[in-house]
Amino acid sequence: MRERWKQAFWILVSAAVVLSVAFASLVLLNTYPNLLMLHPGDFEGQVELAIVCVAIYLAVVRWIERRPATELSPHHALQALAAGLLGGIALVSLIIAILWIVGVFQPEKAGAFGALGRGFVYMLAVAVREEIVYRGVMFRLCSKVVGTWGALLVTAAWFAASHATNPGASTTGLLVIALAGVLLGAAYAATGRLWLPIGLHLGWNFAEGSIFGTVVSGHDIGPSLIQGKMHGSTVWTGGDFGPEASIVGLAVTLAITAFFVWRIAKLERAEPPIWSDVGRAPVTTAAT
Repeated sequence: MRERWKQAFWILVSAAVVLSVAFASLVLLNTYPNLLMLHPGDFEGQVELAIVCVAIYLAVVRWIERRPATELSPHHALQALAAGLLGGIALVSLIIAILWIVGVFQPEKAGAFGALGRGFVYMLAVAVREEIVYRGVMFRLCSKVVGTWGALLVTAAWFAASHATNPGASTTGLLVIALAGVLLGAAYAATGRLWLPIGLHLGWNFAEGSIFGTVVSGHDIGPSLIQGKMHGSTVWTGGDFGPEASIVGLAVTLAITAFFVWRIAKLERAEPPIWSDVGRAPVTTAAT
């Protein structure tokens, strides 16, 4: 138990450093956008913030926690990232397909194919930054103290709370975000690496915004491959928060989240709370 408290303490220090630097970078870009000719809401600003997060995370893990960052190991990274990307795109495609079948989503015309590249990089930067903060830092910290199951609940609630001020945020939308937080945390716990949750996060947002042209958690991403409209009640359309907040989005997210939670249990990857030594299985070591 003493060793785990020590690990938790150093992860807490790492969290403080990563969050402080990320926040300082955000304030700097907001206050002095002309300093680097960037703004956090712009394409370049998101890429800049992602690079800062990766650099500071690798540094604090190496110099403060004094361990290799196995969760960002390049070994099989491309496969895991691609699997998550395709999985995220498939999930959103399923949601849109169902909404199209019931007459809610109506594609109107082809959009801008060239928007895919820019949208992909933008969403990759967002996914990398958020997964490092929520899963790489907060989930690992909570896991050491309250265990994997407790960490899933705590970080999911925080993930949802961070989206509460997004345009069009609704009860259903925030519930889906909370479920997505559980899903992404479970994907990390099941693999011990950040690549799968990064890929899932990227694929979901990329498909919603850049492929199907719908709102992504209340934000209009801009040009997309397909231009269409949503018709019907907010129960089906998700309102201003996007199709992820629809009843279909809720059902699909719940199903895939349940699968990953089951996967953790099956692989016995759940770390117990700090007051229990029963069934300990460190989640920071990548599964083979």
